[in-house]
Amino acid sequence: MRHKQKMLILIVIAAACIGLFLFYGLPSVWEYALPRRFAKVFAIIVVGTAIAYSSMIFQTITNNRILTPSILGLDSLYVLLQTGIIYFFGAAKLADLGKNGNFLLSTGLMVCFSFVLFFLMFRRGGRHIFLLLLVGIVCGTLFRSLSSFMQMLIDPNEFQVVQNKMFASFNNLNTDILMLASLIILAILVYAWRYNPYFDVISLGRDQAVNLGIDYDRTVKKMLIVVAVLVSVSTALVGPITFLGLLVVNVAREVFKTYKHSVLIPGAVLFSIIALVGGQFIVEKLFGLTVTLVVIIDFIGGIYFIYLLLKERK
Repeated sequence: MRHKQKMLILIVIAAACIGLFLFYGLPSVWEYALPRRFAKVFAIIVVGTAIAYSSMIFQTITNNRILTPSILGLDSLYVLLQTGIIYFFGAAKLADLGKNGNFLLSTGLMVCFSFVLFFLMFRRGGRHIFLLLLVGIVCGTLFRSLSSFMQMLIDPNEFQVVQNKMFASFNNLNTDILMLASLIILAILVYAWRYNPYFDVISLGRDQAVNLGIDYDRTVKKMLIVVAVLVSVSTALVGPITFLGLLVVNVAREVFKTYKHSVLIPGAVLFSIIALVGGQFIVEKLFGLTVTLVVIIDFIGGIYFIYLLLKERK
């Protein structure tokens, strides 16, 4: 089956999932319910696109299929920020910030942390991509440890607020935040789109890319900034989703079996939309919101991660 046929099938499945989510069980007062469902689907498409794109180019840059941008520690930093605000100032302060203020603060802090990390790792013209990943792992572990320590000390009622921030949620989205996040992500994707042809060459490795005329170091630095902004905005919008990028990117690679990112990126985005929309529909209609979508995704993604590790070992 050709790539265009596979892509068409994915588009049909994604459209069917979106239609099912929007119109299944729609109450008679659809004027109230439909806009809320539409906002939720729009948020899913925005977040799914950001996660799939950032994960694909991050794996290409690192030349490793089992890594995702979460290794940089941005998800853990987001949880640490939410926990720290409640620990030092209380849940009332988090409420006073509002969703807009919390979004801007979280996004700004994660982007600033990424810039500082990249500056320290790449100053003096160094090419310490794997050192960057190692420092990201250490920082992520530190952030998770600090978060766990503060969560043990805060009031149990306030811990419920922290717990809600630890898992991605598409419920009760603020449309102002959604539009702002969408504009930021769209601007980043438009900027990065012209680099898509370079990824096919970069996936061959640094030496081959340089020999073929790619300014490898400069391109990698720019794409790392793109990854950091996309992950920061999507995480601040709905919360951390750890294994989604790993899952959809590798499934896209297995289905299309090509090196062309012009095929892999749209395929990963479609798989991401299908997984999120379909998963949210199952969570709401089948489980009655008794579980969160991120738990299902992380469970399936964790199993697939173990499969990839065993596969690479063989």
